[in-house]
Amino acid sequence: MASMARDLLAEHTLDSTLEQITRSAVDLVDGCDASGILVLRDGRVSSLAPTEQLVIDSDRLQEGLREGPCFDAARPDLSERVFRIPDFTEDPRRWSAFVPRCRELGVGSMMGFLLYTREEELGALNMYSRKPGMFTEESETAGWLLASHAAVAFSTALTDAQMQEAIATRHLIGEAMGILMGRHHITEDQAFDILRTQSQRTNTKLREVARRVCETGTADK
Repeated sequence: MASMARDLLAEHTLDSTLEQITRSAVDLVDGCDASGILVLRDGRVSSLAPTEQLVIDSDRLQEGLREGPCFDAARPDLSERVFRIPDFTEDPRRWSAFVPRCRELGVGSMMGFLLYTREEELGALNMYSRKPGMFTEESETAGWLLASHAAVAFSTALTDAQMQEAIATRHLIGEAMGILMGRHHITEDQAFDILRTQSQRTNTKLREVARRVCETGTADK
């Protein structure tokens, strides 16, 4: 687990960090055959770094049914941090619509862990086994430790990705302003006003307007 934590912090991109998290779940948690991260935004589900198609199918099923352990783990309005379905062959005490449908996908047992830090809640780390009864208390403890490390790495990678995007956007806008200033012999403020006005008029992000200027030399569509 300590080696995994060091590896996570050594990853250089958000995607590689998430892939390392889900791979580690399969490698380190007893009984885990597949893993993925479910992110819930405005009621829509995104499947990040799934190790198998099974993960994506389960996420889509939970989104369609609006229920499931991973779906609930990713909801910020619920206080529970860990969810587990030990045996999909038993009559469900919870998620009565999801359990039989997920059993048809070949799932025998599963767990979901909320990924969160003090500042934010990021989604749910989900683990699947094809056999019933595979996740023990030790599996849950290992999963929770992994999720705790993963949340910090996820948050750090997300912040880095957002910073890199902001830097790239700033550079793109500066390049577009330079093109407009040279072409129209205007000031820096006037060039930025052209970009901002076009962004508002077309309901297009400022970055995309700037990209079009860099590609075509004009802000007009």
